[in-house]
Amino acid sequence: MMYSDIPAAQTLVLNFRSRGVKNIVISPGSRNAPLTISFTKNPFFNCYSIVDERCAAFFALGMAQHLQEPVAVLCSSGSAMLNFYPAVAEAFYSDIPLIVISADRPAYRIDIGDGQTIRQENVLEKHTSYSANLKQDVSHARNTILKFGKSLLRESQEEVQSFNQTEIDRALTVAFLEKAPVHINIPFEEPLYGRVEEPSIERLDEKKFLTKSLSDNQDWEELAKTWANSSRKMILVGVNQPNTIEDEVLQKLANDPNTLLFTETTSNLHHPEFFESIDSIIAPIEKSGKKNTLFEQLRPELLLTFGGLIVSKKIKAFLREYTPKEHWHIDTKKANDTFYCLTKHITIGPNLFFKKIVGQDVTAQSEYKSFWERKKNQYEKKRDAYLKEIPFSDFKVFDHIIKGIPKGYQVHLANSSTVRYAQLFPMDRSLKVFCNRGTSGIDGSTSTAVGSSIFSAEPTLLLTGDLSFFYDSNGLWNQYLRPDFRIVLINNSGGGIFRILPGKEDTKEFETFFETSHGLSAKHLAEMYGFDYLVAENEDELLKGTNEFYATSDRPKLLEIRTPRELNNKILLGYFDFIS
Repeated sequence: MMYSDIPAAQTLVLNFRSRGVKNIVISPGSRNAPLTISFTKNPFFNCYSIVDERCAAFFALGMAQHLQEPVAVLCSSGSAMLNFYPAVAEAFYSDIPLIVISADRPAYRIDIGDGQTIRQENVLEKHTSYSANLKQDVSHARNTILKFGKSLLRESQEEVQSFNQTEIDRALTVAFLEKAPVHINIPFEEPLYGRVEEPSIERLDEKKFLTKSLSDNQDWEELAKTWANSSRKMILVGVNQPNTIEDEVLQKLANDPNTLLFTETTSNLHHPEFFESIDSIIAPIEKSGKKNTLFEQLRPELLLTFGGLIVSKKIKAFLREYTPKEHWHIDTKKANDTFYCLTKHITIGPNLFFKKIVGQDVTAQSEYKSFWERKKNQYEKKRDAYLKEIPFSDFKVFDHIIKGIPKGYQVHLANSSTVRYAQLFPMDRSLKVFCNRGTSGIDGSTSTAVGSSIFSAEPTLLLTGDLSFFYDSNGLWNQYLRPDFRIVLINNSGGGIFRILPGKEDTKEFETFFETSHGLSAKHLAEMYGFDYLVAENEDELLKGTNEFYATSDRPKLLEIRTPRELNNKILLGYFDFIS
């Protein structure tokens, strides 16, 4: 075992060890050498080398997302850390405990013209829940400090050590208890590569953070009464970790005749009584001559939400226009007023909440659920009929791929078109679905999936579009790809989602600056990164390729499916016309 001879590096590493932060993703550099040496020479830590900092941060985020515990990502000084920012923002809005560690130059080196030097202190503060700016050790490189930073010597090394210990402790407390990203910035002066076999600071005892205590000041009798007396209740579930809601709770909600429970693919909730495709309910209403009447029939008296952010833009638009009398959000941490009608934030977990209020005698009776169940059955039959009519396209491909995913897989969805198409088709309840919906960006889908796969007991499938895949192709530049990692790349040669948005034009400018049409293939990327490569350009090739794609192999596999760029949007929009 070996440590850097710099006290601040020792302090951070010993704190991480004592608190059980053991997964460290490292991007190479010189200024972070004291930490790299200390982490990699200590067998307690699992260290991962990812060259591209943006990919490294999303890799760490995927790991933290899967494990539901803090994971650290470490970089050198300068612009390196700025490449962490997209993943930091995603972690902030998705409540993922990502610990960002940035090595920094001494304060007297900043803004004097040195290379790889920027103003790093608090640079992530808008999207982290704590920023710890450590002080430079005055016992290390003392002659240099005397020459260039004499003002630092106003404090003793003991005072610096005490301050740094306190700041690290605060940052880790927030990461563990708030499930939030934090930033620890540490200035180091050269020499950076000195090593010692024993730390010069006192070792720390193992410390576990207790679960955050929650206040329970609700009037449960009144809440239960409101629930029982509401004849039109809607439960809307956003991003939700797999297997977090108990079957007993799901069954109680499914049995309530006055409750519509809308899920999304990212909700990881399944029951035949639930409504899995929100847009397939709302889109026909939008096209109906009785639009206002039907939306009034769908308007809930009580809206109850839990989970993370919602994918469907249609349900957001509906609830903002046809607001419920009450909106309760169930979450131990925060409540977003997504629909501008939030009336209660109930700070306990959903399992406990539903056990407290569901099961009371239902005093209100209505046709609310049965009416919309008939609508659901209609669109499901029409969807099956539509699939038999349409040619090879994105819509048909998503149906085939989602039906064909082997049971138990971990599935990562890229954003934009991919996650929206996935909402239109039911997923097997054994699948565990993830997607970066905090900021909904396409920038780190591949890296997140690779990071998440590291500790997955089951194989991982990344379902992605072409722009997401090519944008984050550096996410495959690492040594941690498992042979059971699979990528389905639906390549429609551009940003197909822009063809269904307002403003679509058949012009060169639209194709260049919105759709960004291209003729790229993933074949050579697959070969470069050691993937077995398969391609399908029609339905027969897709049916043939799928069985081979999921077969056990010694290398990861990529299946590239080419679909017609100028036809996909017509078929998708035609689906909503057909079911209407």
